[in-house]
Amino acid sequence: MAQDKIELIFSDVNPADVPRSKAMTDIFAAEIGDSFDFKPYFGATLMKQGTELVGLQRGNIQMAGLPPSDLAQQAPEFDILGAAYVVRDQPHLKAIFDSEVGEQLKQIARDKLKVEILGTFYYGTRQVNLRGDQEIKTPEDMKGVKLRMPGGESWQFLGKSLGANPVPIPYTELYTALQSGVVDGQDNPLPNDKAMKFYEVTDQIVMTGHNVGFGMLLVSSMVWDSLSAEQQAALQAAADKATAWSDEQYLAQEAELVEFFEGEGLKVYAPDVKAFQDHAQKMYLESAMSENWPEGMLDAINKL
Repeated sequence: MAQDKIELIFSDVNPADVPRSKAMTDIFAAEIGDSFDFKPYFGATLMKQGTELVGLQRGNIQMAGLPPSDLAQQAPEFDILGAAYVVRDQPHLKAIFDSEVGEQLKQIARDKLKVEILGTFYYGTRQVNLRGDQEIKTPEDMKGVKLRMPGGESWQFLGKSLGANPVPIPYTELYTALQSGVVDGQDNPLPNDKAMKFYEVTDQIVMTGHNVGFGMLLVSSMVWDSLSAEQQAALQAAADKATAWSDEQYLAQEAELVEFFEGEGLKVYAPDVKAFQDHAQKMYLESAMSENWPEGMLDAINKL
């Protein structure tokens, strides 16, 4: 008798038409081979956002794409990955997970969360987008700037670490808040800035690169441990190919958007990124925000 296929139910909050979702349906599903039955669910249609990790642990689903903040709910060591200037860009993200630091994080995921990290999906790097023509070179130049940041302690602290005065405003109300001057600016990856048309009500983009958005492709350890070495290799190879393709799409979008924003009349320039990094990391290390960071991990990441 033919062996039954291994069911892989995958849950993600992202829409089905974005590159990271297409990578799963068009590449991952085609590469894993005939041993598996891949069933993807996008747009939180199967599981509500924030419930996927428990779903993996209970066996309701077998795979998911989750940001580090979701893992940090049960394994606070993952908080380090969301702090300002810890992950610098997409190549640095890949280097982290290919290093001993990555192996340490993967082991924490296995031991505490019962999931395996197969790879990372780069979503884009957050840049500061402002009204007015005041040039921003260092965190001192951000003093008094009312910068919209998402609600929540970690996001508000991130805004403070840039030298700004963070203001929590819902994403859907941000265009009007910029237009009316309730806030002086906001931070988002460049594709978000275009999609929400923030360029219509702002004057400059400061390429601070202060926070890298990414998700982790996860499979439950229960499923992983049940696979043969050949099946594990097939899953890992498919994950590598899918994440690499997706990353290329987002990087290409960001490169094209610099030219687009300049064409719309915005000034796009880089500040003293090292000054921002030093200022932000000092604030984190002197606060309770870093109390769960594994000892020595920040230094190890900074050296990569």
